Amino acid sequence: MTSETFVAGAKFRTLSENSVSLIPGRSNQKFLRKMKSYQSLADDYYVNLNLGTEMELPSNRETVLHFFEQLQKNYPEMRNFYSRDKRDFVLEEDKDRGSHRWCTVEPRRVSSGFVNPENIEDAIEQHRRVLEIAPYALSMSPLDCEALDLLLGFDFSYRGNQNQLVAEALGICPAMEGLGALPGATIINHEPNLTIALDDECRLQCRLSVEARTNAYQIRTGDFQEDQLSVYVTARHYGSLQSGETYPEVLARLEQVCVKVIDNYVVEAILHPLARAIALG
Repeated sequence: MTSETFVAGAKFRTLSENSVSLIPGRSNQKFLRKMKSYQSLADDYYVNLNLGTEMELPSNRETVLHFFEQLQKNYPEMRNFYSRDKRDFVLEEDKDRGSHRWCTVEPRRVSSGFVNPENIEDAIEQHRRVLEIAPYALSMSPLDCEALDLLLGFDFSYRGNQNQLVAEALGICPAMEGLGALPGATIINHEPNLTIALDDECRLQCRLSVEARTNAYQIRTGDFQEDQLSVYVTARHYGSLQSGETYPEVLARLEQVCVKVIDNYVVEAILHPLARAIALG
């Protein structure tokens, strides 16, 4: 896997003549009111939140249960509660409906997710509620933020060499095209990704990545399983929040970044080509 980092504005804004500024600001507030849905773009899509902390979170019975009980008041269908690995706790809806919510508390991370939401705002509202409850129920200070991530993921089901599919649908970096064209060459790993910074301090970043799950054994034997080819768009805030700033306010900025990247680049340049290649395959 390769990785490149570009300062915002140096290259990313040249991807589309009609692209808009990715840097959140007051002029973008109307954007948050839009009810967007990406259900038709992939077999499954999901909107996940991850809040990592510098210090360990409380793990006693009363604190953890109180946090989940507060969340359940907003989402009564989240009634499946269990623990894993002793200190990881999960509350989720039934998974057999095709769309479900979940939330976890780990020693140094709180996560929230919504699989196949009807629209993005339903997922963002869930994440916003988690970030409103966590500082009080889990004693989580704005100073204690290691990183806050918002991830939008898109999964395509595909049986075959997913690495080759990605190369054919999205192309290969011009400097490496000759390598893939060598006689007898078979592409066994091709997972393009790009990370950009959206401020001078590199505290606000966005990462676009493609993850294939085909391995060398499957390519060698031709025994392919139907598996998920994933596209991830992740906006991340690094470090403690500014004085007076709240977690929901940071979430709003991350949402703007993710959706603008998807709308102005990912849909046409990544998702549609992959869907066409799979349909033709």
